[in-house]
Amino acid sequence: MKIDERHLIQLAAVVKTGGVTEGAALLGLSQPAVSRTLSMLERRLGEPLFMKSRRPLQPTPLGRALADHGQVMLAASRKASDTVESFRMGRSGVVRVGGTPFFMDALIAGMIAEFQNAHPDVRVDQTYGYFPDLRAALKADQIDLAICPIDILEEGSALEFQQILPGRNVVACRVTHPLLLKRRLQPAHLLDFPWVAPPPGSPLLADLRSMLLSFGATEIRIRYAGGSLMSVVNYMKAADALTILPHSVVFALRKEKSIAALPIKIPHPERALGLLKRADAPRMPAVDHFARHIDAGFASLKHLIKRHEQSVVWGA
Repeated sequence: MKIDERHLIQLAAVVKTGGVTEGAALLGLSQPAVSRTLSMLERRLGEPLFMKSRRPLQPTPLGRALADHGQVMLAASRKASDTVESFRMGRSGVVRVGGTPFFMDALIAGMIAEFQNAHPDVRVDQTYGYFPDLRAALKADQIDLAICPIDILEEGSALEFQQILPGRNVVACRVTHPLLLKRRLQPAHLLDFPWVAPPPGSPLLADLRSMLLSFGATEIRIRYAGGSLMSVVNYMKAADALTILPHSVVFALRKEKSIAALPIKIPHPERALGLLKRADAPRMPAVDHFARHIDAGFASLKHLIKRHEQSVVWGA
């Protein structure tokens, strides 16, 4: 005998609340509709579901057994409804985000933790990459959002870019570097020291070469290359080597008091850090919430980063 699952759910609601009126209210149904369902179910089974003349209603052994099955279905239905509502409100789901390594490690990782403190049921899957790889991953629907610096977004790319921070590079060194003691630091002084090169594929590598050529270098003395942000920082703490870093990364590391920016002006790339996503991507509430969180985080940091740049880097 096949029993309609909806009938079992109505039976479970009546048993749970102790009354037909109350059970109907729990399900958002009318009392007559639930009464008809129970009467029809009893006729089909040929057995009573409730003991006669008992208030509140008390189920028979068969009624209790069937109500237990209905309660499982009712709980599953409620859980499914909660899942849908949570998804629509952006309180659950998966955010697939990719980004350039140094920015992700120095700035975004902490913002992800802050986001999940407020949205504990949202999972974040992070990957690394530079603009060409991230662009391809977006178009292949492998990530939902990219956080990266770009120069120009070509027309017809089917991508949307939202700037969150202007591109600013600095020359970084350890906090006890001898160049920090010079009163009149000149570009030529930087050529006396070896350099740490950014990872292959990083736009910082091109920035480093362009900067040193503008300073008159005939060759670039690369001492260490290809490391992660952590390895670069740890290397520089024990060496007199210099490197080029986004100013925001040095700002993020300021409390560790291990890396500093040299007070010297260098060419800035025509590049901005921002959020990149597909223009035709389906709406994902959790991704929208995450993007707004990142945007708000940088909005509150902008003036602090600017003040740090003026006082520490330029000495203004």
